[in-house]
Amino acid sequence: MTFLLNIHFILIMIVFIAGNLANGFIALVNCIDWVKRQRFSSADGILTGLAVSRIGLIWITLINRYATVFVSASYTLEVNVIVNLAWITCNHLSTWLATCLNIFYLFKIANFSNLLFFYLKRRIKRVVLAILLGSSVFWIMHVAVTSVEEDVWTSEYEGNTTGMSTGKEMIRFSHMTVVTVVNFIPFLMSLASFLLLIFSLWKHLKKMQLRGKGSPDPSTKVHIRAMQTMVSFLLLFTIFVLALIISLWSSNKLQNKLSLVFCESLLVLYPSSHSCILIWGNQKLKQVCMSLLRQLNCWLEERKQVGAPESLCRKQTGV
Repeated sequence: MTFLLNIHFILIMIVFIAGNLANGFIALVNCIDWVKRQRFSSADGILTGLAVSRIGLIWITLINRYATVFVSASYTLEVNVIVNLAWITCNHLSTWLATCLNIFYLFKIANFSNLLFFYLKRRIKRVVLAILLGSSVFWIMHVAVTSVEEDVWTSEYEGNTTGMSTGKEMIRFSHMTVVTVVNFIPFLMSLASFLLLIFSLWKHLKKMQLRGKGSPDPSTKVHIRAMQTMVSFLLLFTIFVLALIISLWSSNKLQNKLSLVFCESLLVLYPSSHSCILIWGNQKLKQVCMSLLRQLNCWLEERKQVGAPESLCRKQTGV
């Protein structure tokens, strides 16, 4: 068990560093581009907000995990309430901004001869804003039920356990129901966007066949790239929600500590790995990332060839 926990800690730190680098890279590149162009597109705004919220989510998840282990004496109920509220807020923003990104891809890429779809497509910024404002209802629900559960735990900690056993189970069940609902709705919206994008691609390919064009055109490639990003989100988000439900439901009952540790690992994996996929699927971010990797490779080659007449990078650039 000790060996597996050490492996778990090493993997968590790797994912933690990768997640911070990926999300920090997304936020930094978009902010620099905003300063240069004095313009912030809707997609860049969603990606930047998503990256910032996921940085907070990764940090809070890791702090909450190891603070309860190493500094449990100073980890009071008040601190636990603040940490839970911060985690709920960051997770809410991460989930709904990712959902808005999927919906944004749908309206920007898909092409349907439908008046309602065309109306919403022309007002995509308002649609995204309305979704974010409407999702605040689920945030309030989540915060409310978590606050009630924290009050019950506080009363039990202070010794006021009269009639608490039945009420505690009901509150826990209510908490699990709210967690399931607030995560199922954005998942359903993202799944609907994915299916509509598949339908749009099918219609586009059918038109291409009728015109006698067999090679993939730019529209087909954009469809496929967006669908790959959506599939990765749906799979990782499903794993994240399942791990969250298992860890919440079994936090007091699970005898196998290794299973709980495994669930906590998945909670950090989702916001880190999906951001890496977003970088690879975004043309601007991918180009900047590849450029930085080439420069890093050139710098490493220069360090190896210290004393050479000309460095490898100068030869490649012709300087």
